[in-house]
Amino acid sequence: MSSNILFLPFRRSQTVPLPEAIEQYISSKYDQHPDMFKTDMQTVEKLRARAIHAQEPHASNIIKLQVYAAQLVWLSGKFPIDLGVEFPWYPALGYNTNHPVSRNNIRFELANVLFNLAAMYSQLAMSANRSTPDGLRVAANYFCLAAGTLWHLRDTVAPDMRTSPPEDMDSITLECLEKLMLAQGQECFWQKAVKDGLKDATIAKLAARVSDLYNEASEAGIRSEAISSEWIHHMAAKHHHFAGAAQFRAACDCLEKRKYGEEVARLRDSIACVNEGLKEQRYINQFVLNDLNALKNRVMEDLKRAEKDNDAIYFSAVPQKSELRILDRANMVVARIPKEVAESMTMLHENGEFGKPLFTKLVPYSVHLAASIYVDRRDRLVSSVVDELDTLTQNLHDVLRSLNLPGSLQALEKPMGLPPGLLAHAEEIRQQDGLQRLWHSMEDTKKLKTSDMVIYNEACEILRTEAAEDEAARRKHGTARWTRPSAQEAAPRLYAQIEEIGGYFKSAEESDKTVKKKLKENEFHIGLLSGPDRELENYVPSGRRPEITGVVEREAGKLRGCFNEVSRQESRRRRKIEALRAKAKQDNINPELLREAGRLERECPTQSIEAAQFEGLFDKRLKLYDADLDMVKEETKEQQAAIKQLQNANASFVTARRGDQTTKQREQALQNLENAYFKYKEIISNIDVGRKFYNDLAKIVSRFRDEARSFAYQRKSEASQLEE
Repeated sequence: MSSNILFLPFRRSQTVPLPEAIEQYISSKYDQHPDMFKTDMQTVEKLRARAIHAQEPHASNIIKLQVYAAQLVWLSGKFPIDLGVEFPWYPALGYNTNHPVSRNNIRFELANVLFNLAAMYSQLAMSANRSTPDGLRVAANYFCLAAGTLWHLRDTVAPDMRTSPPEDMDSITLECLEKLMLAQGQECFWQKAVKDGLKDATIAKLAARVSDLYNEASEAGIRSEAISSEWIHHMAAKHHHFAGAAQFRAACDCLEKRKYGEEVARLRDSIACVNEGLKEQRYINQFVLNDLNALKNRVMEDLKRAEKDNDAIYFSAVPQKSELRILDRANMVVARIPKEVAESMTMLHENGEFGKPLFTKLVPYSVHLAASIYVDRRDRLVSSVVDELDTLTQNLHDVLRSLNLPGSLQALEKPMGLPPGLLAHAEEIRQQDGLQRLWHSMEDTKKLKTSDMVIYNEACEILRTEAAEDEAARRKHGTARWTRPSAQEAAPRLYAQIEEIGGYFKSAEESDKTVKKKLKENEFHIGLLSGPDRELENYVPSGRRPEITGVVEREAGKLRGCFNEVSRQESRRRRKIEALRAKAKQDNINPELLREAGRLERECPTQSIEAAQFEGLFDKRLKLYDADLDMVKEETKEQQAAIKQLQNANASFVTARRGDQTTKQREQALQNLENAYFKYKEIISNIDVGRKFYNDLAKIVSRFRDEARSFAYQRKSEASQLEE
């Protein structure tokens, strides 16, 4: 420090493969080809290079930082915060300035650029000619802009970083730096008032406010891990210096107003304040020490004169310090956020000061996120409708099974050979490779599960290893040095996923066992349906033609009519399900999302578009499926009526055939095969659900593993810094 004021040093960075990360992300997540944005990728690389190399206090460097910061704000609406590139930045303050902190985080990059913008303002203030009134005005303005940039960083950017900030950018450190910039800006106004020869009362008010701000900065600095003891002593000395200067000027005002006793009291208090400041003399630089000594010498001279005059001439009572009126304050500074930072989005357009925004033709990430949210809700709604319709069909099959239908009718109507319906079912199963398909599908599902489990166990092992290493280091170094939280405390959400995903596997295991048991129970009859007709004919016994009375024929006709009706209902239901799925497949919300996003961007250009802003559109769009929800109620009502008629007709049919055992065995064999066909369809559906579940789970466990790796890497970097 070769001055009586302080400036913020710049944070340093290195070149990163930002264009490559953007290209990779667009390729993997967007429908647009990255070559469309080659020029934008080159531009953002140039902007970053200019910004990180803006390390000299020159006014021309301000816009380099502002333009890149504005583009980063804009890009936050186009890309996720974790774009896929680690941004390394060396701390500017603290005790680890030689070790970079890296984050895969666009907001972290923005925070560092804004910190450097504040540093640029502070260094421009430092380099201003503070020996002239104009130079003091310029310096004060730069200090206020530095404070405003730090306030914006602390209040707006850092809370949205979604990761712990470096220690020299935590909230208390930024507060300390903001107050320091304001104190130094206020000091410029005080110095100008002295040079301009303003009234002592006015100068006293200005000095008192300078003292307050240095005190606030010092108190915040004490609570920061990054503010050095040298800076804290500097701010404490300046606090006492300006407290003394304020009392000195107040004493001069008292002399002018012939308040001789109060003059002596305030001069004595001024000396006391200066002496408090001089207690820091071992730790402060010569410039600050010279200022304190100069003030002390001047006050001492005035105090000797004032005490002598009062004792010999005026005989005014000298009040105690506690009786002195507290000095008024005249605040001349405010943390002023630069317009180029607060309203940066308004300056990004074709003819704007910052040029046009980049990647304008790229659909915003929030729109992609909103589209995926809508698709998820729509698919869940469609799945719930399909599940309810499938449940109705399953209930119908249970009723048919309990009534031994259509086996009892088939045995009566065709006592010899195989019924056409059964032959059609057998052919369908053969075309699908029947039993072999089921076992192969179950084996494929098992492989998917094993793969998911391997990834999950790998992630768990990464976390266990990291936790063990952390605990070993804590035992080795002690909690006084190893101050960081444990792994579970540092990443509670990540550790919660261990139990959450483990629960998914347990639930799936039970479902897999149920499906496997279902297949085992029906394997024989499904195998018959998969085989040649000859095996079916051998299994289904032929009966002698029964004697069919007029009553039996009439009741069989009624029952056949009722059975055909529920079969038609089931067929219509299948077609409705297919139509619903086709409707969902063709449901493309993207055009409406883009129109809504365009409207939001026009109305609020400075506000990032969030997926939550499309909730109204989602609700409106999902009303397209209200008719399908009503259809479920209609299907339920129609099936209940049809089943009631079927049960009544079957009761009459059974009564008419009471005592006739001629087709009993054939009837049971036919029903067994009919039941097996529906079980086959049910198992196919279960396996498809299981395959989809494990494919979806693969994404979850892969993301879990990636987060575990990133967390372990970050913790290892932290540990290296703690051990040095």
